[in-house]
Amino acid sequence: MGKTAPPTTIPIEEFSGRFVGQSKRVRELLTLVARVAKSDSTVLITGESGTGKERIARILHEASPRAHAPFVPVNCGAIPEGLMESELFGHEKGAFTGAVTGRPGRFELANGGTIFFDEIGELPLPLQVKLLRVLQEKTYERVGGVRVQTANVRVLAATHRNLEEMSREGRFREDLFYRLSVIPVEIPPLRERREDIPLLMTFFQRRWEEEGRGDPVELGMDVQKALCDYPWPGNVRELENVMERLHVLYGGETVTVDLLPEKIRQHLSSIPEPLPSPMETSSDPLPPQSDSSPDAELPVLLDGASASLLPDPARLAGSIDAESDFSLTAFMGDIERTLVQKALERAGGNRSKAAELLGINRTTLIEKLKRFGIS
Repeated sequence: MGKTAPPTTIPIEEFSGRFVGQSKRVRELLTLVARVAKSDSTVLITGESGTGKERIARILHEASPRAHAPFVPVNCGAIPEGLMESELFGHEKGAFTGAVTGRPGRFELANGGTIFFDEIGELPLPLQVKLLRVLQEKTYERVGGVRVQTANVRVLAATHRNLEEMSREGRFREDLFYRLSVIPVEIPPLRERREDIPLLMTFFQRRWEEEGRGDPVELGMDVQKALCDYPWPGNVRELENVMERLHVLYGGETVTVDLLPEKIRQHLSSIPEPLPSPMETSSDPLPPQSDSSPDAELPVLLDGASASLLPDPARLAGSIDAESDFSLTAFMGDIERTLVQKALERAGGNRSKAAELLGINRTTLIEKLKRFGIS
C-alpha cells in the first residue's frame, strides 16, 4: 500500500472549483497541476499580471502532501533589498542595529509546508545566490547566526517576466533559473480563453451575493458581448474589478453598454461592424447587382426605412414634368440621397440611429455617405 495524502488535501477533481474555467487551455492547465501537486519538485509559474499565479500556487500546496503545513508567500517586489535576507532567513538578537530580539524568517515559518516567491524576477542578485544555495543544499543560517538550519519546504515561484531572457542579459542567474523551472507551468491570458469570461462573471456575482453584498446585476446580450470582446490586458483581476464596480453601482439593475467603463466602450467603438451578408441586404433570389448602382440598393432602403421618412407617392409623381430627366438610375439615386439625409437629420447626426431608421447596417450607411459626399 502506498502513502495516502493527509485528509486536508484537496481532491484533484475539485480543481475546477478552485480555478474557474472550462476552456481547453484551463483543462490542460489543471491536468498539469494535478500531476505536479503530488510531487515535491520546484515549480515556476509564469503568466501575465492578473492571470491567477498565486491561486495556482495555493492549489498546488493545498492538493499536496504538505497541505497540513503553512503556505508562506513572499512578494519579492515589495520587500526592500536591505531587509530581504532577514525576511527570508530570519536574524539573531544583535545581528544588526535594532535587532533587539531574534526573529524567524519565511523559510522557518514555512517549515514542513510551502514557500511561494511571487515576482521572483525582482529578487536582487545577491539574494539569488543565497536562494540557490538553499535549493541545492536544503540548508541556511539566520542573519548573525552560526547554527545551520534545514529548509524542509517546497519552493514555488512565479513571475510575469521572461527569466530566460533576463538570464541571458545577466539580470537573473541562469543556474537559479534552471533550479526554479524544474516544472514550468504557464497560465494563459484571459484573451486566449474568452469562453471562460461568462463563467467568471457569474462566479464573481454569486460569491458577492453569498457574502451578502447585494443583488447581482443583469447583463444584456450586448453588454455580455462587449465584455467578451474586450482584450482584458489586466486579465482576471481587471475583469473582477469591473464586475465589482458594476455590482456596487448597479446591483439589482440592468446594466447597459453606456454604463460600462469608458475604456471598454472605446474598444467597442473601435471594432468595425461586419459587412452585411446577402441575406441582410436583399431577399431577391436573383444575383445581387453592382454596389455602385443606386437602384440596386434603394429597394432595401424603401423596405427597411421608417415610414415617416418615405416621400408621399402622389407628391413624388407630381414633381415630375415633361422637361424632367427620365433616367431611372439618376431619379432613384436622388431619392436614396434624400432618404439618407432625412434619416441623419432625424437622428441628430448619429449614424447608428440613422442606419436603424433606414433599416440598414451602419457600415452600409457609411459607404453611402461617402458616395453621396455627405459629411
